[in-house]
Amino acid sequence: MHGHNDRELIQGSAAPEIANSSEGTPKDHVMSEIHLGCPPKFSGSFISHFAFSLPRDAEYIGSKNEYQAFDNSNQNQEVSLDDDGDLALPRRSKYSKDKLVVAIQHNITSSIPSVGLQVWRAELVLSDFVLHKMFTTSEFDGIVAVELGAGTGLVGMLLARVAKTVFLTDHGVEILENCARNVHLNSVMLPSKTLVYVRELDWKASWPPNQSNSTSSHSYGWNLSEIEELERASLLVAADVIYSDDLTDALFTTLERLMSHGLNKVLYLALEKRYNFSLDDLDVVANGYSCFRSYVRDETEHHELLQNGMECAFVGSRIDLTEIPQYANNYDRGQDLELWEIRRRELRYCG
Repeated sequence: MHGHNDRELIQGSAAPEIANSSEGTPKDHVMSEIHLGCPPKFSGSFISHFAFSLPRDAEYIGSKNEYQAFDNSNQNQEVSLDDDGDLALPRRSKYSKDKLVVAIQHNITSSIPSVGLQVWRAELVLSDFVLHKMFTTSEFDGIVAVELGAGTGLVGMLLARVAKTVFLTDHGVEILENCARNVHLNSVMLPSKTLVYVRELDWKASWPPNQSNSTSSHSYGWNLSEIEELERASLLVAADVIYSDDLTDALFTTLERLMSHGLNKVLYLALEKRYNFSLDDLDVVANGYSCFRSYVRDETEHHELLQNGMECAFVGSRIDLTEIPQYANNYDRGQDLELWEIRRRELRYCG
């Protein structure tokens, strides 16, 4: 989520770990329902373990299917810091062949501009889809991938199990630092040959992204070779980035820039339709969804536009979620989650 659990997600045997706390929750904060199982009256950083069930017939050696996971039998260890102030996690000696466990530092609540510090349902749906692709195809093997509005970085880190390079992108130092911390938390599960970058990508800023002259490990600026690699990416993923018209406009401006470099690029976007009463419409509407659909037409609408002498830039199709196994346990997909496969088409205007 821009600017953005087998509870063994949040609840159950994989209890969350507390990084810090406060006595109250600010009234202007929001909370993802994924975090409903967390202790009340907490704000700030929290560490949860998200467990993803693995197919029984998956192989655990080699490159494509090397899905070894931590055994989370010891859940209540304290989080400690090393001399540099980074989280120092004990390496677990046992592995489970039926689960992949990802440690995620997140906030239980956040202000609207900082919702990327939380984990949202669409992020888990997209994680399920990415894992299903990884388990059943080789499409993501050795690719360059970009997560837009990465937030906690969960989806991109799963992709890093098989991809060549993954860019986790978002906006705002606090969110980027939290994302980088999550990469550090899960470094033992990420293949050493995979390059994982946490980089700032402001959808409203000029293109190309800002380059950094800093050599600091905490700098989230780009260098020229990274920008070139970014533009070569064949896969883009995003979850829960559709919730305001101005941000949706900025997102599709960025997608136009990223997806116009080369062919056969695809975006998988997961969203949750959130309904609110609108004074303009005098009705309950899903904020941002109609703006999203104004950019993305399905094939039927696309053909109708062609007949009228126009072609839309982005053509998409909804993926049937009933065909995607739920690898992440203990969350409710409900009826308001959607997953889209979106491609860019060259615009042609006929007479």
